[in-house]
Amino acid sequence: MAGPLHPSAEPNCTTGRRSQVNAFRLVRLLRTLSSEIYVVWRRDQRIGQVDLHYADNSVQADLFLEAALDEEERLDLIRQLDDDVVSSYLPSFDRDQFIVTVFVGREVDSFNYPPGNEIEDN
Repeated sequence: MAGPLHPSAEPNCTTGRRSQVNAFRLVRLLRTLSSEIYVVWRRDQRIGQVDLHYADNSVQADLFLEAALDEEERLDLIRQLDDDVVSSYLPSFDRDQFIVTVFVGREVDSFNYPPGNEIEDN
């Protein structure tokens, strides 16, 4: 999860809403008709990324954490994600499932295809 978007760099990309817990900041990187990607910040530290996938009456989330969070903090983050993002797409009373899979690790590489424009020497 190299580098993109410190929370102060793109203020218009945030959800604009805060949960009662308010311990984390979610900065949207991408939105499609059926998915979203957010970088997760705690104060000035990027602690992870969440990929959300919307399908009919269910929501699947893959939460990738770069920092250790205890169980209570993980549950707070999931509640905030539900309150600030998921419920605006599909409220809990309208959905069958909200499944969250949590991964803990670190980014080892990032790829971009096609590669960026390279300046050629003449």
